[in-house]
This record gives sequence, C-alpha cells and structure tokens, in this order.
Amino acid sequence: MRLLAAVLLCVIGLSGSMPQIRTTAAPLPHDAYVWQRVWTPHVISSVSRSSDIVRAWRLLLAEADASGRWTTVTIPWSDVQATQRPVVGVIRIDGRLDEARIPAMLDQVAARIEPVSAALAGVEIDYDCPTSKLATYARFLAALRSRLPPALKLSITALPTWMMSSELERLTRTVDEIVLQVHAVDDPRRGLFDPDQAERWVRDFDRRIRRPFRVALPAYDVRVTWRPDGRLASVEGEMPLRAGATKGQMLSAAPEAVLKFLDATRLGAPEGLVGIAWFRLPTDADSRAWSLQTWRAVIAGELPAVRLSGGLVPAERADLWTVTLSNDGPVDAAWPRQVRLDAGCEAADGANGFRLAAVGRPLVLEATGNGRLRANRKRIIGWARCTEPERVLDVVQ
Repeated sequence: MRLLAAVLLCVIGLSGSMPQIRTTAAPLPHDAYVWQRVWTPHVISSVSRSSDIVRAWRLLLAEADASGRWTTVTIPWSDVQATQRPVVGVIRIDGRLDEARIPAMLDQVAARIEPVSAALAGVEIDYDCPTSKLATYARFLAALRSRLPPALKLSITALPTWMMSSELERLTRTVDEIVLQVHAVDDPRRGLFDPDQAERWVRDFDRRIRRPFRVALPAYDVRVTWRPDGRLASVEGEMPLRAGATKGQMLSAAPEAVLKFLDATRLGAPEGLVGIAWFRLPTDADSRAWSLQTWRAVIAGELPAVRLSGGLVPAERADLWTVTLSNDGPVDAAWPRQVRLDAGCEAADGANGFRLAAVGRPLVLEATGNGRLRANRKRIIGWARCTEPERVLDVVQ
C-alpha cells in the first residue's frame, strides 16, 4: 500500500503548443495491479474472473521498506499464466528510503527479478521518489536498464510533482513505459482522488513528456489516522493500522468520481494516454476495495442506480429491534446520510458507522463517515426500542 504523501501539489504553468487531443472511438485498455502480499483463494479467483477485461497484470513481486528490509511475494504462476495475459513484475521501494541507499539497491532489485524474468513481459519500479532526488533515481534506472534482458520492458510509476523538475525528461528517457499516479498523491485532507485535478495532471503530463503513458486510477478506500499534533499517523488499506493512531478518517475513491474521469477520456484524451492501470484488483475478501461488480461497471462506463433500503428486524425482546441497511442493487452504494426510524420508536442508538442524531423526532440514525456497502449486502447499523413500528424505514441519501 502506498503511503499517502502529505505534501501540497501544484502543477506549474507549462509553455509550448497545445497537446494533441484524440476522440477515443474505442475504450482505452485496462491493466490491473495485484497488490496483495498473500495470494489467497480470493485473490486467485479475482484474477481468473477478471482476465476478460484486463490487458496485462502488474503483480507486486517484492518491496523494500524505509529501512531497506525486503518482503517477497510468493506468486502462483500457473494460475496467473492460465489467464493468458502479459505480466509486469512490480518492485516497490518505500519513498522514505535514504537517497544514499538507492544505488546499493540495484543488486537487490536485480536479484528479485532474475528468478522470475522468464514469466515477465516487463518490470516496473514503484518508487515515490522525492522530486529533489530525481537525478539519483535516473542514474539508478539507467543502471538497472543495462542489467535487464533486452526483451523486458522497464516501466516506472510517476508522480505529478515531478513535473516541477528539470530532470523529468532525463528520467523518462531511461524507461520504456510510464504510469502516472493521480490518486493518493495530495494532502490527505484533500481526499483520495479528484477527477478534475486528475484530468489536468494527465493533460499537463502529456504536454511535458510527449511520450506514451498510462494513468493509475483507484478502486479502493483507505483509512488514515492522525497524531494529536495533526500529522499523519498511519494508513490502513490492505494492511492493518499501526498502533497509537487517533482520529481516523475514511478517504474514498467514489466510483462515480472515477467514472467521471473515464468519461472525460472517452470524449477526448491526450494523444499520449494509451491505457489505464487500476490500483488495485478487487477481491471478495478485500473490505477496502470496490466489489468486482462495481469495478466492472465503471470500466463498462455505466453505474446502475443505487438501491438502498432500511429495515427493522425483531430482536430477542418483543419491543427491541435491530436496524439494518441493505444494498439491494448490483453495485456498491455509498452510505446514506440518514436512516429515519418509525414514529413508534422511542429509543435507539447507532452502530457500525452510524450514530443517533442529537435531536429530533422521529429518531434518526446518521452516518459518521463516508463508507460504502457492497452490492447485495446487509449491515447492522443500530438498535431501536419500538412499539408496533413500520419495518421499512426512510433512507435519505
């Protein structure tokens, strides 16, 4: 999981001619990152069920943390190869790694690629390099390129902040492919993904590098927590929260927002934009990612209408009820703002992301965050004490 960069981004004004714009008669091809460190049956199932819409897999092979310690992923290659899709092996390097240690990483990166190189069409380095250190990174990539088999394409993830560096052209000349990341790169307080900002970054990046590139889009949520002094404490995505965190906040990549960006590319995309790379492949067990149904609907370009309902289910006492929220539709739905209880309910409390509103009758349970309920799922959101209530509740989006 990428750590959210707590930096303010600004895209500089770029001179020169306007970029070439094309109207995309056919949809852009889609790659998918498989970022799980353990290939469970759920991961294998998602890979198998998604190969019909994926151009290529981008599989996490290994990652180095901020101190240079390595974690290597064991991949079931027979299951991947059964999909008959090309594979790009990704090496993740923590962006906080000391610049002086980057050259020494060369042997370690090469050692993790060599055993699986026959199964790969390419190698990607995912390193959120500080903009001021791009010269060092460019030298590292040039050295790595010289050690890779000629048939292996070398790609990198790129950050919008790199457009502020004169080293960008030198860096991108070294590689065969570039994936521009437009999610989780801004101050976390600004959210996970902004479709309008992402579109501006894509157009500016195209104008700057004048080379083919892909754009990485989010299909996940992330929970961040803050220290008492307001600094970012931890990030919970597919990994557990670290200890000592307070004031958690859910950052969401709304499917509607990502679809808005894709619609813009269909109407007219920069000439250099050649594909989408999704982070990350959803699975049935990944509570921080969209459902597969929702991901496929966004790729197809159409999200069905939301179908949320609230209800009361009898509990163990005659006057006690469980309050439930149901998603009866085919795709994920954002939590509603409120669920209004029946007038016959005289007491209640919320649970699992909902709380009792401070005042007012009828009683109302209100969402405390911006979570989502997956398609065809039900969630308990509280309890109520009621006398002969209507069991179908009013849901306010």
